[in-house]
Amino acid sequence: MSHPPVQPDPIALARRLIQAPSVTPADAGALDVLEQALTALGFACTRYPFGEVDNLYARLGTAAPVFCFAGHTDVVPPGPEAAWTHPPFAADIAQDQIWGRGAADMKGSIAAMVAAVGAHIARHGAPKGSIAFLITGDEEGPAVNGTKKLLEAVHARGERFDHCLVGEPTNPAHVGDTIKVGRRGSLNGVITVTGRQGHVAYPDKAENPIPPLLALLSRLTARRLDDGAPHFQPSNLEVTSIDVGNAPHNVIPESAQAKFNIRFNIAHDGDALKRWIEDEAAGVGADFDGRIALDLTVTGEAFLTDNPAFTDLLKSAVIEVTGKAPALTTGGGTSDARFIKDYCPVAEFGLVGATMHQIDERVPVADITLLTEIYIRILERYFEAFA
Repeated sequence: MSHPPVQPDPIALARRLIQAPSVTPADAGALDVLEQALTALGFACTRYPFGEVDNLYARLGTAAPVFCFAGHTDVVPPGPEAAWTHPPFAADIAQDQIWGRGAADMKGSIAAMVAAVGAHIARHGAPKGSIAFLITGDEEGPAVNGTKKLLEAVHARGERFDHCLVGEPTNPAHVGDTIKVGRRGSLNGVITVTGRQGHVAYPDKAENPIPPLLALLSRLTARRLDDGAPHFQPSNLEVTSIDVGNAPHNVIPESAQAKFNIRFNIAHDGDALKRWIEDEAAGVGADFDGRIALDLTVTGEAFLTDNPAFTDLLKSAVIEVTGKAPALTTGGGTSDARFIKDYCPVAEFGLVGATMHQIDERVPVADITLLTEIYIRILERYFEAFA
């Protein structure tokens, strides 16, 4: 006689995950912990190592629809460990909170996901469709050998997803505040202006790179990119560094460099922004007897998940469990949802992110329990609606 799988305890699982010091790109056993828990629930698990990064794909069931949980087990460095109230990888429970690197971002939510699946199986049996887990070890790093390559690999072998929920810490103050239904795009820019070094008393024999650099930055920062878009705040360009490295007062430097970032909404795309920057650089360079070089990298395009059937389901599940309606927003930084959106509708919902990446990262035990209940309700509503 077969017995149903034992339901995982989200708190115990979160502690085991936190105790693995999986600072990008090291896995340190975090995926082993997760694979063991998912295998016990009946998932077929496959590891996908790319370079130094290990990734995990797991699936329960063979039929559609396929609901995918996505996230990452890698974490940022803890910083000075002596500054922590509790050791960053001890996963101590104190003051009704779990302390440790990754508690909020995002091992706590991964534990809640696994526990929710266990509860769903215990209450309803095998899902009326399939549940998948897409877990990377490279979200906090370059994001080269993680979710992007993992998606390509599983898609090549025939895996398809109908909807995906990423467990990033989306909530600013309380679990249930916010569901992310899109993300702003991000463009990193480096401007290097090369002139000709010379004596300040003989400017006619030199070509100062600083005035054209400042002129180009003035052109870029003077433009109001937009006034916002539905679910998006206005796009913004921020200059993050201006470097000359010229110590003497009497030398015109040979080169000057600046760095900037643009966080943009769906009113723009990366290629159009690149063309605008290139045009402005060409305009400044027309009167400059030197060289203006641009290094422009789009790390993610802006996107909005316009899928009310899915986002309304998520919102309703949160309301049923918490009694409050979450805002549907797109703020914050980038996430691996920027890769997943090319494969299926995707949204993000997890724990409170107030202490993520900080010394003394921690989350209330009650929040992980609450998030587990929300994920349980999401699974119930999902297979009721789409199966």
